Amino acid sequence: MKYAELEALLLGFNDASLGFPFDEKTAVFKVAKKMFALVGLEWNPLGVNLKCDPEDAQILRSQFKAITPGYHMNKDHWNTVILDGSLDPLLVKKLIEDSYILVVKSMSKKEQERLGVD
Repeated sequence: MKYAELEALLLGFNDASLGFPFDEKTAVFKVAKKMFALVGLEWNPLGVNLKCDPEDAQILRSQFKAITPGYHMNKDHWNTVILDGSLDPLLVKKLIEDSYILVVKSMSKKEQERLGVD
């Protein structure tokens, strides 16, 4: 997956936005001001940090070499998903969606309804 495809996928969620709060080479994707993905634009291969349920995070790491503890993130709640072509694109999309939903679920019921997640 190339960065342009990843960016389009991440920005396809309700109220998703892109910013560069740290530096010009770290893309941060947020939903209603809460981060759900982080992409190092200079990472080679390309990867994305995604929020994950802690139990699921451990299982995914044990099953896939391209899923590792979140780089520069809370290792319990974030995974780095390396986009080197070894993961099924449908799995990558599901992990992205799961990250978005986890973040939205931490918001008020009103926000969850507004964003279409309940």
